[in-house]
Amino acid sequence: MKAAVLREVGKPLLIEEVRIGKPGPHEVLIRTVAAGVCHSDLHFVEGKYPHPLPAVIGHESAGIVEAVGSEVRTCKVGDHVITCLSAYCGHCNHCLTGHMSRCISPDVRRDKKDEPRLFREDASAPNMNQFLNLSSFAEMMLIHEHACVAIRKDMPLDVAALIGCSVTTGVGAVIHTSNVRPGETVAVIGCGGVGLAAVNGAAIAGAGRIIAIDMHGSKLNLAKEFGATDVVDASQGDPVAQVLEMTNGGVQHSFEAIGLKATTEQAFRMLARGGTANVIGMIPIGVKIELHGADFLGEKRIQGSLMGSNRFPVDMPRFVDFYMTGKLKLDQMISRRIKLDQVNEAFEELKRGELARSVIVFDQ
Repeated sequence: MKAAVLREVGKPLLIEEVRIGKPGPHEVLIRTVAAGVCHSDLHFVEGKYPHPLPAVIGHESAGIVEAVGSEVRTCKVGDHVITCLSAYCGHCNHCLTGHMSRCISPDVRRDKKDEPRLFREDASAPNMNQFLNLSSFAEMMLIHEHACVAIRKDMPLDVAALIGCSVTTGVGAVIHTSNVRPGETVAVIGCGGVGLAAVNGAAIAGAGRIIAIDMHGSKLNLAKEFGATDVVDASQGDPVAQVLEMTNGGVQHSFEAIGLKATTEQAFRMLARGGTANVIGMIPIGVKIELHGADFLGEKRIQGSLMGSNRFPVDMPRFVDFYMTGKLKLDQMISRRIKLDQVNEAFEELKRGELARSVIVFDQ
């Protein structure tokens, strides 16, 4: 099969022939239909987060089940599925207490002594590494059954792929991590795919005021389509001062969807007393955040959000229903539909910060 391989940090992905194994007892073989090009992939390509190489990159995807292992109970051949990088084992403390996205059990991966899921075309060469339990930039995926969920077949798979990461991360951060209530005030810093999903999630949750913050006017205009009631151009002065003035003292929930030190600190500073800042973006390893200690006397909080604190087997089919009824804006999030060999162009566009999402669509 063809796959996009990262061999060296900072270098373009290479389109190569890669071999894939057969499903084990709890594994699913999926024909990839679509895969979103996410900023999280770029973090690994640029080396801001480490990963064993070579690896087939990609983690936001949807496809059709081609084969299943003997013990698989969650899906069957022919099912349309959305994948999720936060595969869960179902029996660790995190899973049993309802925090499935925190699961780091090795049970969802093959043991080192077993045959790997992915191979190089040359069988004598070292193995190819799987990326975040998925490796979506490939024509096929071999994954644990608890890394995907079956969805209704009338859902277009090119837009369903976005639910696999950005939508679940953004909407989940709003409804699960921060528990936004109807009428509350929300600010979202960064209007890429995840930020737009957070804006959309705040609208679905019934937030009274939703302030979108970005430095690109085109993204702010898009945020209005997703439910933003107000926008702040961060290139035109201090966004914190603007939000404090607009809200007469700050917001109850803020969401940082970029992964920068400065914007994370801004998310905390724009809170009202008792407010909660949620860090969705991937802050590079080694970066430290500075906060004013006295602000904690106002009962302000800052917390992380991993994949929207999801329970994806329940959440993703619900998000599909939201899309089908017009509540979740996915079509507007896709800037371009591309082929696999255009993936490096998509990364360059991500670096420029101009587009919301490019989606790789594989030939049917």
